[in-house]
Amino acid sequence: MRLRSGVFASSCLLVEALGVALFLRGFFPVPVRSLPRREARGDPPAEPAPPGPGMVSNWTKIPPPLFKKVVIVLIDALRDDFVFGSKGKQFMPYTTQVVEKGTSYSFIAEAKPPTVTMPRIKALMTGSIPGFIDVIVNLNSPALLDDNLIWQAKTAGKRIIFYGDDTWVKLFPKHFVEYDGTTSFFVSDFTEVDDNVTRHLDRVLKREDWDLLILHYLGLDHIGHMTGPNSPLVGPKLHEMDNILKKIHISLLSKEEASLPNLLVVCGDHGMSETGSHGGSSDGEVHTPLLFISSAFEKRSGPLTQPGFVQQTDLASTLAVGLGLPISRNSVGNLILPVVGGKTMREQLRFVHLNGFQLSRLLQENTPAYEKDPGYEHFKIAEKYHGNWIKLYLEGNNSEILLNLGKKVLKQYLEALKTLSSSLSKQVAQYDVYSMMVGTVIIMEVLLLLLLSLPKALSSQAEFEVSLSPPVFSLLFYLMCLMLCAVHVIVCTSAESLCYFCSMSWLTAVGVMMLISALMCSILSAIAKIFENSRPPLKNPVVSSSSWSEVDVLILAGTIGHVLSLGASSFIEEEHQTWYFLINTLCLVLCQELCRNNFLLKECDPQHSTTVKQNFDTIGKASECKNIDIPAACNSKLGQATSSTEFIKGSDKWMSLASPWIILICCRLLRSLNQTGVQWAHRPDFGHWLTSSEHKSELSFLAAVSLLMIFFLVQRRCSLVSKIAMALGLLGVYSYRAAIGNVIFPWQHASKDISKGITEARFVYVFVLGIVFTGTKDLLKSQVISADSSVKSTGLWEVYSGLVLLAALLFRPHNLPVLVFCLLIQTMMTKYIWRPLKFDAAQITIMHYWFGQAFFYFQGNSNGIATVDVSAGFVGLESYVEIPAIFLTVFATYAGPLLWAIHLLCYLSSEVSRLKAQLVVLPGTVLV
Repeated sequence: MRLRSGVFASSCLLVEALGVALFLRGFFPVPVRSLPRREARGDPPAEPAPPGPGMVSNWTKIPPPLFKKVVIVLIDALRDDFVFGSKGKQFMPYTTQVVEKGTSYSFIAEAKPPTVTMPRIKALMTGSIPGFIDVIVNLNSPALLDDNLIWQAKTAGKRIIFYGDDTWVKLFPKHFVEYDGTTSFFVSDFTEVDDNVTRHLDRVLKREDWDLLILHYLGLDHIGHMTGPNSPLVGPKLHEMDNILKKIHISLLSKEEASLPNLLVVCGDHGMSETGSHGGSSDGEVHTPLLFISSAFEKRSGPLTQPGFVQQTDLASTLAVGLGLPISRNSVGNLILPVVGGKTMREQLRFVHLNGFQLSRLLQENTPAYEKDPGYEHFKIAEKYHGNWIKLYLEGNNSEILLNLGKKVLKQYLEALKTLSSSLSKQVAQYDVYSMMVGTVIIMEVLLLLLLSLPKALSSQAEFEVSLSPPVFSLLFYLMCLMLCAVHVIVCTSAESLCYFCSMSWLTAVGVMMLISALMCSILSAIAKIFENSRPPLKNPVVSSSSWSEVDVLILAGTIGHVLSLGASSFIEEEHQTWYFLINTLCLVLCQELCRNNFLLKECDPQHSTTVKQNFDTIGKASECKNIDIPAACNSKLGQATSSTEFIKGSDKWMSLASPWIILICCRLLRSLNQTGVQWAHRPDFGHWLTSSEHKSELSFLAAVSLLMIFFLVQRRCSLVSKIAMALGLLGVYSYRAAIGNVIFPWQHASKDISKGITEARFVYVFVLGIVFTGTKDLLKSQVISADSSVKSTGLWEVYSGLVLLAALLFRPHNLPVLVFCLLIQTMMTKYIWRPLKFDAAQITIMHYWFGQAFFYFQGNSNGIATVDVSAGFVGLESYVEIPAIFLTVFATYAGPLLWAIHLLCYLSSEVSRLKAQLVVLPGTVLV
C-alpha cells in the first residue's frame, strides 16, 4: 500500500493521539466521590446504640454550632516561616503575640500538590484532594458541584460575605449575599488588589447581618511571583496583613456575647518556592500556617512549642463542626481535636463519631473490599466501645472509670480517623495501570514504525510503501488479536478497582486490540523487508564505507535513550540531567570529528583524496544529466571526504577545534546559574546570589553587559533600520528593569520609586513589532514578488531578531546570560562546526532539538509547574488580558526551544542561499 509522506505522518499522528489520550486517562486518577450534592443532605447518624435491651441514645441531630461568627482570612502564598519564623517576629508582631501567649491554636497545614489556588480552595472547602487535572481549569474555574462547606452553610441559612480572589465567585456562584471579586492573574499589582478587600472591612465588621466572612488577599502571592520570597517588599506586606488581623480580632472580641464566641481563622492556600513560584511539592510550597483564634480557647502558657502538622483538608471538617453543619460527603479530612477540646467528653465523642461515620461511608462507596480495610475495622471497634461508654453515661455513672474509658474511646476514634483518611487519600494517587499500559503500547508501536520509516520519509521520494495488507491477513495478526482479547477478559474480570478501558464497549475494545495487532505485524513486516533489501557492500571504498558515523550513532542512541528514560518518574523529575549529559557528550564527539577532519584525513594518501573528488564529480554530473537526486546522506559523506584537503586553515582552524570546548564551558556556567529539577532545586545557585538585594550592582552590570552582547551577536545580519530598532529596544529593556527595581543605572545613588514599568515595556514592544513586521514583509516578498532565497533568509533572521528582543524583555535580569550563551553557541556551531563538517539537515535538526531542550532547563524551568514565571505574562499590561498574558507566559517559558527552532529555519534557509550562490551550471546539463 503506497502512501504519501504527509498522509502517513498524519495517520501516525492520529493513532499517537489515541495512545496519549488513553495513557492520560489512566494517568490522572479518578477522584474519590460520594453522592451528588443534591442528595448529600440527609439525617445524621445517631450515637452508637448502647448494649442491652431498652437503651437508646437521645442524641440524633447534628450538634449545635460552637461559634457565632467565623472570619476566614486566607493570605495567598503565605508560607509557614512567614508567621512562625524570623519574618513573623519582625513583621507580624501582633500575630506572633497571639500565637505565643494568646487564646489560639496554631498548626502547619500540609497542602497536597498541585499547589495552585483553585485546587487548594477546593481542598479547603470540600476536604477532598483535587488532582493535577485541576491545574488545567485553574485559569477558568467552573462552578463547584461537589458537596462543600459553602453550600452546606448557605443551605442552612448562613449569610456569607466574600471579598478577594474572584476564583471563589466562580466556584460558588450565587452563594454569597455580598461579594467583591478581584482578578488573581495580574501579578504586577501588589497594593490595589489588597486595598479592594480592606476597604470593605470597617463597614462589614460593624454589621451584624452575616455569619461567615471570607477574605482572600493576593498581594503577597503577586510579590512572590515578581520578586521572590526574599524581596524587600515581603516585609511591608506581612506588616500590612498583621494590622488587618489585629483589626479583625479586636472587632470580634468587642462584639462577643456570653452565649457563643467568635472564631478567626488565618491560613494560606499554598506557600511559595525559593524563586517565588508555586505548584510543586517543595516544603516552602506545601507548608502553610493555620491559626484558630477565639476567646473559647484557653490562654497559652508555658514554653513555646513547635506547631503540629495537620492536613489542609482537615479544615473543612473542623469548620463544619464549628458552624454546626454536616461534614462534606467527599471530605477525607480529620477533625482537628484541640479546636473542640474545651467541650464535654460526650460532645467530643459525638464530633469524632460523625467524622468517622462520614469517612467510613465514603470508603464503602469507593472500595469494593472496604470491610477488610484497617481503618474501617478500627472504626467499628471504636464505635462498639463508644456504645459501652454511652450506656455508662446514661446510667448516670460519673466515676473516674467513665472519664478514662472516654479518653480511650477518643484515642481509638482518632486512630481510626487517621487510618481511614490515609486509605482514602491513597486512592486519589492510584493509577489506572491497565489503561496506561494499553496507551503506552500504542505510543511505542507508532514511534517504532516511524523510526523504521524514517530513511524513506527523509529522502527525496514523496511517497513510500507501507506494509499493511500482508500483516492484516496473516495468521500472526489473528493470533495476536485472540491473545490480546483473552488478556483483556482476564484483566477486566479480576480487577478490584474501576478501569476506564474495561468500561468501554466490547466493540471498541476489540477495535483497539486489532489496531495494536496490525501495528505490531506492520513493524515485523517492515523489519523483514529491511533485511531482505540488504545488499553486500560494493567494491568502491567510498560507497561501501559505513554510512553511520559516531555522530549518527550518538544522535540515534541518545534520542532513543531519552525516550526510554521517560518511563521512570525520577528521570522525568531530573530530566535536565539527561539533556546536560547528551549535549556534553555531543560536544566531545564533535571535537573528535573536527580533529579527524583536520589531522587524520590530511595524512591519508593524496591519491585517495583525488579519487574521492573524481568520484564525487562523476556522480554529481551524472545525476544532473539524468535528473537523479543524490541522497542527502551520501552527498554529505562525499562532501566531507572531498573537503578534507581544503579544510579550515589558519586561525579559523584552531577556532574550530576550540569551539566544542568553549561550548562545554558555556554549558557548565549555565548549569550553575539556575538549580532546577526536584532533588537539588533548593540548593543555592548563582542566580539566587545575583537576585539578592545586596548584589543589585553586580546584577545591573551583568544585565548591561548581556544586553550589549545580545546586540553584537544579533545585529550582524540585520538591516540598518533593524539595528537601530534593536539598539533602542535593548536600551528600553534595561530601562524597564530599572523602573521596576530589578537593576539600577550608574548615576542612581538613592533608591528610586518602583513603578510597573508599563511605559518602558510598551516602548520595547513597539520595536519588537517593528522588527518582526520588517522580517515578515521580506518573507512575503520572497514568496509573492520574487523567489529570492537570500531575501527569504534575511526575513527569517529579522523575525528571529525580533523574538530575541522580546525574550530579553521577558527574561529576568539574572537570566539574560542564558540568552547571550544561546546566541553565542548558535554562532559558533554555525561557523565553525556545521558548515565545515557539512552535516545534513536531519543531523542539524536533531542537534537543534537537543540544544533547545537543554536551554529550556538552563532558563531554570523544570517539568513542574512551580518554575513557570507567571510574571512574564504581565509585562507592559495595566490589567489582566487573557490572550496576551497567556502568549507572553508561554513564550517566556519555552523561549529556549522556540529560539533554537527558529534558528534552525534561519540556518537551513541561509544554506540554501549559499549553495545557490556557489552553484556552477555545467553546459548541456539539466538542473532538477
